[in-house]
Amino acid sequence: MQIGYARVSTLDQNLDLQIDALNQAGCKKIFQEKITGTKLKREQLQNAIDYLRAGDVLVIWKLDRLGRSLKDLLLIVNELNQKEIGLKSLHENIDTTTPTGKLIFHIFASLAEFEKDVIKERTNAGLKAARARGRVGGRPKKLTDKQLTLLKTLHQDKNTSLSDISNILGISKKTIYNYLNS
Repeated sequence: MQIGYARVSTLDQNLDLQIDALNQAGCKKIFQEKITGTKLKREQLQNAIDYLRAGDVLVIWKLDRLGRSLKDLLLIVNELNQKEIGLKSLHENIDTTTPTGKLIFHIFASLAEFEKDVIKERTNAGLKAARARGRVGGRPKKLTDKQLTLLKTLHQDKNTSLSDISNILGISKKTIYNYLNS
């Protein structure tokens, strides 16, 4: 069975074009919503996925109606695949119930993974180059080496409470614990 999903981003946009196309494609039921595609949790999309059974096909007018980013789109397609539900996009003429459609989505998935790996590689190279120039990443240290030595000395003195140390150094008790445990 083919079930349609139509979405527009704002309340003042019209779903008629999508609904007409989904009806022409033979959809038995159409789930509709007016919500931005940047929201991954969309009630009517989830209702459509819950309604579908193994062997059914979710039909959409365009891929961007399902997800705004390739990452979001792949998350949804993976959920459909796990439930053995096909996906058909009318505008792009993609149908994951066919070998060609599956191939196209595997290519998309590979490209997304490649992009993620390239970004990770560039980030690591940038961090390495920054370290080589003496720049250390992460949050700035709250205490200088002198203050850290004072912290340890005060902590060893059993007459000085954590509250006193906190007031003397101007840092929170949590920060004191973090330094003592590192």
